[in-house]
Amino acid sequence: MIRFGLCCIFRNEPIKFRTISAASLKNMGRQKALNKISELCINNALSLNDALAYCKNHKIGAFRIGSGIFPLRTHPHFGYAIDELPESARIRALFGQCREFALTNDIRTTFHPDQFVVLNSPRADVVASSAAELEHHGEMAELVGADVINIHAGGKYGDKKKSLARLVRVMNRLSSRVRDRLTLENDDKSYAPADLLPVCWSEEIPFVYDVHHHRCLPDGATIEEVTEAALLTWNREPLFHISSPLDGWNGKYSERHHDFVDIEDFPKAWRKLNITVEIEAKAKEIAVEKLRIELNRVRFRGNN
Repeated sequence: MIRFGLCCIFRNEPIKFRTISAASLKNMGRQKALNKISELCINNALSLNDALAYCKNHKIGAFRIGSGIFPLRTHPHFGYAIDELPESARIRALFGQCREFALTNDIRTTFHPDQFVVLNSPRADVVASSAAELEHHGEMAELVGADVINIHAGGKYGDKKKSLARLVRVMNRLSSRVRDRLTLENDDKSYAPADLLPVCWSEEIPFVYDVHHHRCLPDGATIEEVTEAALLTWNREPLFHISSPLDGWNGKYSERHHDFVDIEDFPKAWRKLNITVEIEAKAKEIAVEKLRIELNRVRFRGNN
């Protein structure tokens, strides 16, 4: 059976995750800033619990947690250790309750760090900040029980082979709590499945197959071929991504995501698999429900 994944936020549900900008804290002293961040973390832990409860009640089997649940955690000036926060014990306990709720109700949780995480950059400062961000994600993942920290390979920098070799070197320097959860996803500009699958096999990194990206950046392989190859990289339930283009496949911006997923874009090769499919659609929970209903209708009619 397909486990549908909801990504980060809601369209209609009054479940909100809060953040704050560094500019808003610039006139605060350190302790006052930590007090404010602590308040936001508590809100976000309570909101995560609500999000997971929504998933349980609406038969959504996975939730991608936004990277900002600990606001400004790795900021060069306002960054902090969790235990620096005034209510760190309560914050840890609340996120621990989320972990137990997800485990008890079989709701998978994942992370997908922001695009500024670029492990294969030729700039040492970018690599260092990217690694620090991933270590923070590893700490969050342990706290909430997430089993995936998904990243893109990064830039080509004029030489894909050297850039991928640099990626591998940096990945292998990460802590085990990050490395054991790390996955690689194909993108729509630089790295197609054919580029990343050899890395995933050699380094034992699961491959997150984004079929929309593959349609934008084809590599000669079919969806069926990549699906089969991707499944073999996983030592746990595979995770894939689905979305539809904003203005159609012949439109100017086919890489942009639509509010909903067109059922014709959902690969037939996936429909009988035991996988997690994160729905990257702007209508969020509404899009997940709509796609599930349409797939069930197709299944009922026997059109696989």
